[in-house]
Amino acid sequence: MRSIDDFNFRDKRALIRVDFNVPLDASFQITDTTRIDAAIPTIKEILNDGGSVILMSHLGRPKSGPEEKFSLQHIVPYLAEKLGCPVKFADDCIGPSAVELAKELKPGEVLLLENLRFYKEEEKGDEGFARHLADLGDVYVNDAFGTAHRAHASTAVIAKFFPDAKMFGYIMNNEILNIDKILKDTPRPFTAILGGAKVSGKIEIINHLMDKVDNLLIGGGMMFTFIKAIGGDVGNSLVEDDLLELAKDTVERARMLGVNLYLPPDAVIADAFSIDASTSIRSAYDIPIPWMGLDIGPVACEKFKHVIENSKAILWNGPMGVFEMKKFEHGTRFIAERVAEATANGSFTLIGGGDSVAAINKYGLAGKVSYVSTGGGAMLEYIEGKELPGIKAILD
Repeated sequence: MRSIDDFNFRDKRALIRVDFNVPLDASFQITDTTRIDAAIPTIKEILNDGGSVILMSHLGRPKSGPEEKFSLQHIVPYLAEKLGCPVKFADDCIGPSAVELAKELKPGEVLLLENLRFYKEEEKGDEGFARHLADLGDVYVNDAFGTAHRAHASTAVIAKFFPDAKMFGYIMNNEILNIDKILKDTPRPFTAILGGAKVSGKIEIINHLMDKVDNLLIGGGMMFTFIKAIGGDVGNSLVEDDLLELAKDTVERARMLGVNLYLPPDAVIADAFSIDASTSIRSAYDIPIPWMGLDIGPVACEKFKHVIENSKAILWNGPMGVFEMKKFEHGTRFIAERVAEATANGSFTLIGGGDSVAAINKYGLAGKVSYVSTGGGAMLEYIEGKELPGIKAILD
């Protein structure tokens, strides 16, 4: 690993790619500061080492140039508060204001550039755009794991302009080390808990994990594709009919490899996708139309609990139901609490994926698991065995 701990930043301008793509409300107030909070140790380490910091990030998905709602200026007050020092802001990321402010930056000072995605060249991986960014700093630090799977100008292309001064920040280091702990130095038994709406978003991770896990617990909307594939009646539950054969093959492959694949035996069902719907608990294999499954049931919870408490390593990605609605959050909350208990009893637990992280945060359990990944898509692709451009650019 090339880490900031191995570099002397005295009198150097460190150009750091951070992931400040945080949610803002209608008043432009940050509603989840997790990603900003995670970047603070890297920034402070460089400042304490005598360097200055230039931060670059994207925010949202602007369509055509600058938009007020996607301006990183909204981040400045909170960032300054967390760092305990003023944060300068450039109203462009490569224009004259950015060049001038970067040139005048003194050791101990922090500059935040405007949203990189106000330029289409960022997502296109344009080399000229990357060159303009590179000219602002002396050292390149990638600490944006959430975008490491994208070959964008600021995450991959820019590294070529710093052949002897490119490195990972603490987030990147910790992400790789903790995911590798699950993939390469796995304590056994190893259990993967996969949820979320669709099988299509998880089939690659299931295939890659199949020869690594001892137990595979499946919940969320994706469970009904598996249940229908093996002959269950799932009513109006979410099903990907084009993946039924693939789901059936996955169940058979698990059997051949000796992997314990657990599907929920029961479900919380509703007569509509609504917080006001009538609900009932029923066999997940016998749901009448027009009812649909929106959470795992109490029997499933107990079965999953037994597996979790007997596991030494646990990977959790995806909620067990529609946890945003109170009537259908019990399964997700139950699993979150059992994973936290397993951590307290010595298991290594890794949480990843946007909804899983949102659930862990919602129930105040982020500090009670081993590691919470800041990058959903990047974590999944890394676990799937794919080479991430943002990592490769530093290691090359």
